[in-house]
Amino acid sequence: MTVFFRPLLVSLLTLPLLACSASAADDSAAVKKRFTERFPERNVVSVNATPLNGIYEVVMQGRQIVYTDTRTDFIFVGDMVDVKKRQSLTEQRMNELSKVDWKALPLDLAVKEVRGNGSRSLAVFSDPDCPYCKKLEQDSLAKLDNVTIYTFLLPLTELHPDAARKSAQIWCATDRTAAWLDLMRHNKAPQGAASCDTPLARIQTLAKTLGISGTPGLVFPSGKLVPGAISQAEIEKLLAGK
Repeated sequence: MTVFFRPLLVSLLTLPLLACSASAADDSAAVKKRFTERFPERNVVSVNATPLNGIYEVVMQGRQIVYTDTRTDFIFVGDMVDVKKRQSLTEQRMNELSKVDWKALPLDLAVKEVRGNGSRSLAVFSDPDCPYCKKLEQDSLAKLDNVTIYTFLLPLTELHPDAARKSAQIWCATDRTAAWLDLMRHNKAPQGAASCDTPLARIQTLAKTLGISGTPGLVFPSGKLVPGAISQAEIEKLLAGK
């Protein structure tokens, strides 16, 4: 696998969409065709012109972005900066690409926990064996009030081989919320069978579509996607739309 496709580089690869002429649009279509022919295993979502003449942004599934020339003979990975404005165009573009349509989230596939009046909403993609997920639960989420938390079970089996079984046990439990909280906040292993129909495969597909490759991943109603075990204070600010 070529280095420019590594997931760790995704956060560096961005660029804002710009208005362009009809000829530029035609060039974008040609670049997309050539890129797809060279890398048929990659699902190209869009190709757009950049402020640099002859350089194009290629957006692939999972919000992976690379830059290429007209003939796709070269691939560029990195941050693009507007020197005059002293602004990172890549950061701006990443913010655009990482936004999630909250209304489109299949919340029925999540474990639902209502705290207080449940007036605020938060979605979390979490792995039952992820230590950072437990830290988030114990240090941040447990302290929130008046919020409804939707937890999408996302076992990362390559890192935690037993996470899928535990996720299934939690989903199949009579009280999913209690089973989840017992494990994550009280270290009490889930009990019972893991033989019911679960949404785990659908959640894996959803996470891939949203560009979520690690846990925890937090999604706010504003559409903002934030990775990592952030603090309660940070969550409160984001829930307030700040």
